[in-house]
Amino acid sequence: MARLPLATLALVLLAGCARPRVPDPKDTVSAYAAALADGDARRVHALLSERSRQTLRRADVQRMISDAKGELAERARAFADPSAIVRATAEVRYADGEAAVLDLEDGEFRVASSYGLPAVARSPEQALEQLRVALARRSYSGLVRVLSPRVRSALESDLRSLVDGLSRPDGIEVQVSGDSASVQIQGGHHVKLRRDAGIWRVEDFD
Repeated sequence: MARLPLATLALVLLAGCARPRVPDPKDTVSAYAAALADGDARRVHALLSERSRQTLRRADVQRMISDAKGELAERARAFADPSAIVRATAEVRYADGEAAVLDLEDGEFRVASSYGLPAVARSPEQALEQLRVALARRSYSGLVRVLSPRVRSALESDLRSLVDGLSRPDGIEVQVSGDSASVQIQGGHHVKLRRDAGIWRVEDFD
């Protein structure tokens, strides 16, 4: 997967009618596949991102190529396969820690996910970030989106049962003891309430 630098993204978003041409990520993938197939450490190293070049020296790349010629040749063939799907993405991270992910489609960036839109977590870290945002914003819809289908179904079924049990609160028998109260609701739910400064509030429910 190719990842474009944010500087490129900024130019695409701000240049308007005079926007520059966005490089085709397939060109880089093809060049990378050819360099691997040829075992050319210099070309492979030149195609790495700046961060990767800081971690891997050219000598490191040469040693890796020498140690795994067969595996890298197979990988080069996979990269060069015409049916391979190449996707370019960009990530914009805001000051509060939230992020929007954009995919490059037909030469234009389209929003793939951001807060408030259906998100597709491509890594465990992204799923955890979505959970953090949902909890920080007290967003039930955001929380539901990040849950697995099984957990989401169980949660919604449980809440639906609670809603149905509370549909006629005037017909529910409430046990009051001073400033505390409890009620057993149809469906097996139990709700506890407490009065504070004359106002009854739900203290707990299951």
